[in-house]
Amino acid sequence: MNDNHAAGTDITASDTRAFYTELFGWRLRLVEEEDQGAGITTYFSVPDVELMLVRAEALGATVTTPPWTVPGLGRMAVILDPDGNRVGLWQD
Repeated sequence: MNDNHAAGTDITASDTRAFYTELFGWRLRLVEEEDQGAGITTYFSVPDVELMLVRAEALGATVTTPPWTVPGLGRMAVILDPDGNRVGLWQD
């Protein structure tokens, strides 16, 4: 077992946002988005984004959003796992 855990979720389609807000009673905070297409990205906390990207690529992942800094919050990157699922990596 490791200490990594889900840190958050991005929902990138307006119809899906409405579905999840109604289903779970969530209040969404809209932030600037890139055009990634519809879908959900789950973010996992990692101690080092760059190191995790190297490991992920070695295991068959593709980097879709290179590491970048969210001012005052942390660093993030997004990969596609070997099955094509979007996975975010978040470093506080």
